[in-house]
Amino acid sequence: MEAVILILGLLFVAFMALGVYVSVKVIGAAKRGVDRTITQARRTVEETTLRAKSFGQVGVAGELAQLRLSLRTSMRATQEALQAGVAEDASLSESLGLFQRLSVHGRELDDELKRLEREPDRATVASLLPGLKQRTERITHSAESLRWAARDRARQFADDDLAALNTQIDVEAGALRHWTVEEPSAGAGAGAGAGAGAGAGAGGAGGAGGAGGAGGAGGAGGRGGDRARSAQTGEEGQEALTARDPRAQTGYPWQKAVRPETTN
Repeated sequence: MEAVILILGLLFVAFMALGVYVSVKVIGAAKRGVDRTITQARRTVEETTLRAKSFGQVGVAGELAQLRLSLRTSMRATQEALQAGVAEDASLSESLGLFQRLSVHGRELDDELKRLEREPDRATVASLLPGLKQRTERITHSAESLRWAARDRARQFADDDLAALNTQIDVEAGALRHWTVEEPSAGAGAGAGAGAGAGAGAGGAGGAGGAGGAGGAGGAGGRGGDRARSAQTGEEGQEALTARDPRAQTGYPWQKAVRPETTN
């Protein structure tokens, strides 16, 4: 009885621990989802505000907003391209590491531009704009180089795969059209050999009959055999020259032969 109570107690503790673990995982996943949604919403609001400032304001504030917008747009596009390509191409992991190092400089520049937006001394900010533009162009150029290199690599792989597939299809199509290649018929040579053998046999038989001295009966028999063979050859020649009735022929095994018409 004590063993049963101990086992039930252990099961209860195990179920409680499992429930706590699952609850922590669910709460953590929900928290990450909420944080991701909040971050995305904040990013969307900031980009919309920057876009409005870049088009609606003139002077230093508008230029700063335009620099931040171009920087954020280029960095995000490169990040999405590399993260999407690294799942299929492991060699992009090094490029992704370089982009992460570049992202550190991009975040520092974005924070500096954001601070300068609130700077009341516009003259000093205007004097810093050429250097800020140069830094922005360097970072965006590096990001675009990584992004377009990854896209060109993916497109080259797709082109190579398509070329190999086209080659295989051409080979398969040629194999399917094998009947178009004319090959010498072996039946013609066999028929010619059989005709020559039959002629030789007939000549040998005639010679044997003449040597045996069969007389008139042998000559008559020979002439009768010649006339029979001539008649048979004439019938075969006439059959070869006269077209057969197509209704009495079967083109395929599954077709039924058409019966010829009967004449009374």
